[in-house]
Amino acid sequence: MKLNWGWGLAVLYCSFGLMIGTLVYKSSQQRCDLVSSDYYGEELAFQKILDGGKNQSALSSPINIHANGTTITLDFPGEFKDKAIDGDVLLYCAGNADWDHTYKIKPEGLSMQIDRKELHKTKYTIKIKCAVDGKNYYQESDISLL
Repeated sequence: MKLNWGWGLAVLYCSFGLMIGTLVYKSSQQRCDLVSSDYYGEELAFQKILDGGKNQSALSSPINIHANGTTITLDFPGEFKDKAIDGDVLLYCAGNADWDHTYKIKPEGLSMQIDRKELHKTKYTIKIKCAVDGKNYYQESDISLL
């Protein structure tokens, strides 16, 4: 039996429909986490983040962040010496919201250590929000724990 061009068009349309159906199914199975569950509330408070970043850039040095095999260490600048530091450190993982971690800032002297036991081997964005003497500071840095 010889196939004519009508059969060729039918096969082409059917395979195209099958391909589109497969793409729709695969995209519906894709996980899509938002940056924040309270995105609108954080957007309203964004001016505080901008002011905190401006205050951070006025310091003698940024908060130094480095990691070894067991800990992540945050070294605060000398301006914070003998002052109460109040705030949070958020380790944000863009790939999986379940891997995000928030820590209360509890420095020993001018440094703070975060244990890596509960962290995954991935790239994190460290978002540091703190207040010293009523002045807000904000710093955002990337760190790879691979």
